[in-house]
Amino acid sequence: MKDNPKFSEISFWDQTVRSHSANNRTVPKIMASFIIVLSLTYIFYTLNFIFSPHSSCDQDLPKPHEQLKSSSPITQLAKSPSGSAQTHNTQVKTSLHHIVFGIAASAKLWDQRKSYIKQWWRPNEMRGIVWLDKPVSNDTDEDNSLPPLKISSNTSRFKYKYPKGHRSAIRISRIVSETVRQGMEDVKWFVMGDDDTVFVVDNLVKVLAKYDHNQFYYIGSSSESHLQNINFSYNMAYGGGGFAISYPLAKALEKMQDRCIKRYPGLYGSDDRIQACMAELGVPLTKEPGFHQFDVYGNLFGLLSAHPVAPLVSLHHLDVVEPIFPNVDRVQALKRLKVPMKLDSAGLMQQSICYDETRFWTISVSWGYAVQIFRGIFSPREMEMPSRTFINWYRRSDYTGYAFNTRPVSKNTCQKPFVYYLSNALYNAHTNQTVSEYVQHRVPDPECKWKMADPSQIDRVEVYKRPDPYLWDKSPRRNCCRMLPTKKKGTMVIDVGVCGEGEVVELPRQRKT
Repeated sequence: MKDNPKFSEISFWDQTVRSHSANNRTVPKIMASFIIVLSLTYIFYTLNFIFSPHSSCDQDLPKPHEQLKSSSPITQLAKSPSGSAQTHNTQVKTSLHHIVFGIAASAKLWDQRKSYIKQWWRPNEMRGIVWLDKPVSNDTDEDNSLPPLKISSNTSRFKYKYPKGHRSAIRISRIVSETVRQGMEDVKWFVMGDDDTVFVVDNLVKVLAKYDHNQFYYIGSSSESHLQNINFSYNMAYGGGGFAISYPLAKALEKMQDRCIKRYPGLYGSDDRIQACMAELGVPLTKEPGFHQFDVYGNLFGLLSAHPVAPLVSLHHLDVVEPIFPNVDRVQALKRLKVPMKLDSAGLMQQSICYDETRFWTISVSWGYAVQIFRGIFSPREMEMPSRTFINWYRRSDYTGYAFNTRPVSKNTCQKPFVYYLSNALYNAHTNQTVSEYVQHRVPDPECKWKMADPSQIDRVEVYKRPDPYLWDKSPRRNCCRMLPTKKKGTMVIDVGVCGEGEVVELPRQRKT
């Protein structure tokens, strides 16, 4: 039995158990003592930590100002959406130098349309190309006042199946890619437009400066025509109004555009082909209301005198609508608009609303363009809606055809506005103010029988305004206008500027007419 291993193991275990059993009464006492000592030690150190004058929960964390000091500098190497590394410096703001224009033109209309481009193009300051379908003859003088001219590449290999369209839409849609392939340096944005598109360049720069050019951005606006947007897309930037594409997005588009175009032979225009490719790239339209397609006919007065609270960026279809100023041709009208555009482009066409409470008139100022005086009191809600001085793209007067709210032109002769168009503007360096003059556009009107002051006695309106280059760096809000006293006969004087604290355009008390 002694030589049996199993027996030896059992005997050893039996002896161990017995030895522990003999001391089983001392174990609980030892364990209890150990727990008490451990608890007292924990309590002691906890109390010492809490009441120590040097203790702090965030003792090892840097203060906010220390975090700013130790953070990486503003200039960082960021990964662009296109996958290439680009230097992104937020201190270098977007300027005119960073924008390259691609302008779609046709040889047939070039002699007529080039006059529009001359009104906004700045030689030696701007970069861009006019893309034509055929060569045109140019004078040496004109070469210096216009962008370089290039001929678009052949597009006969692409199919075009839209029944009533023109295959030049394929050529124009490829202007983006052809401009990218020129390899210009230090480009942040590519801006596309037509040869009858007029850009307010400084406002365009201000709008694009809001966005990170290292990201994918497709910026523009829709048509004024509801039916146009339904037939094409509310997600499409209309090419005539102009649109902007950030550099990395333009590079991504250039790589796939030809393949994309082949997939959409049934589309009508160039801009819907661009939007189709943007949809494949997954990039939506970022809307900026200052890009204007102007798919309307007639007089733009109602649209321009109640411009959205946003910088005016572009005007289009100037061959289709009436000149924006009366009694002059279209080019002369644009030249007149250039005067206030140079003085204060941020404030151009911005509407202000105020009241002459003594004479019970409503005043609407579209700075740099026109002033209106109405008999009676109209609410700001009414005045900010464009009056229907135009008809829609399908040549109907149906107000439901617009993609925005409008108000009818009043049939009551007493409620028709007295309109004063810009005649001149200048800048006073001593007062840091612009002074703009507006002269009454006299048209025969039937007599009004209301017993109130007659605005026809006012021949001219003077508007004083301080230029505000930082207007669009703040949240959008209409400027306020205030009536100023004057001893000048037949003259109304108005001050326009940022609304003061608590300043509200409140309706004066109504009275019987």
